[in-house]
Amino acid sequence: MRAGPSQEEIRRQNLGALLRYVHVHGATSRATLTTALGLNRSTIGALTTDLVNAGLVSEETPKETRRAGRPSLVVRPESARVYAWAFSIEVDRLRIARIGLGGVVLDRRALERPRGLMAAETAPMLAGELKRMQQEVLPGTICIGAGIAVCGMVRRDDGMVRLGPHTGWVDEPIVDALATELGTGTTPTVGNVADVCAFAEYTRGAAAGCNNVIYLYGDVGVGAGIIAGGRRLTGHGGYGGEVGHMVVNRDGVRCACGSRGCWESEIGEYALLRAAGRPEAHGREAVLAVFDAADRGDARAQAAVRQIGDWLGFGVGNLVNIFNPEMVIFGGTMRDLYLAAAAQIRSRLNSIGLSACLEHVRLRTPKLGDDAALIGAAELAFERLLADPLDAA
Repeated sequence: MRAGPSQEEIRRQNLGALLRYVHVHGATSRATLTTALGLNRSTIGALTTDLVNAGLVSEETPKETRRAGRPSLVVRPESARVYAWAFSIEVDRLRIARIGLGGVVLDRRALERPRGLMAAETAPMLAGELKRMQQEVLPGTICIGAGIAVCGMVRRDDGMVRLGPHTGWVDEPIVDALATELGTGTTPTVGNVADVCAFAEYTRGAAAGCNNVIYLYGDVGVGAGIIAGGRRLTGHGGYGGEVGHMVVNRDGVRCACGSRGCWESEIGEYALLRAAGRPEAHGREAVLAVFDAADRGDARAQAAVRQIGDWLGFGVGNLVNIFNPEMVIFGGTMRDLYLAAAAQIRSRLNSIGLSACLEHVRLRTPKLGDDAALIGAAELAFERLLADPLDAA
């Protein structure tokens, strides 16, 4: 029989639970932590002291209190001192941010990414910008790692990007390439952009408090991050959530994946621009120009938005029937499409969704906006710290 956990193991688990709570919820009183974690006051006091000594949190007396007696100390994450690097590799741009403990964006930069750039060419661009950003980091800070959000199918075991149809990536070793360029001895953690966005919104965004969430992310392609029963649903190898490759139209156009009639071929960037009579255009600005034209009364742009919105509602209806989520969040260009065609999307959803599944589902845009990918990537890096704060700090 396996022996029960030792006192030291229990202590480390409790340290992780306390730091995770403060990381997610922000400044929290000791009294609240005592109730939330189910530990006694003396234990909470000892744990916070350990985390203060490790430089991960600070404690202070609240400025105002209406309760009689000695006020409970407030524990807050050392966001300016403890941070992770976050990278987002998208079809047309690269983004880098320094994210403090507690999900605070301390600094961010963006670079244009020429389409077709491989991992070996992308990594030096990211590393070069990071090194410029490091010049503004104050001494005495703690970097606990790095996370990468990438548009593509990511193998969980080693972070290999198996397929990124719209970035041109096939078996691209972005983790190894970036680790080599950074030369810090830290191996970044990588995840699919929709998956990390879903995790960020679930942790501290629009879906906080919801245990069943679908986050749809769109640019040229379409993917989904899925939270089921409070857990990320990523599949056996890490490739779950490729909803853009549901075949929804057997008479549809050929998809970049090689199949025909995929959902992303009906709702992605190319589909919208083609329907709007702008097949030579590409990129986020071109997509936003269609929505702007529709707002100004352009009949063809309006028809395109209605058409794409109808297909979006069709796919969402199927996902709602399969996963029964509490919330569906529309991110990336899907956010702009949702705002432009909400009535059309809801109408189609209501026409095919099962009434029991529709009863409680809410449609939302991301609370974290474009920062969701960066904050989610940082969460990947923070995970080791939160699991064992004293070992990782």
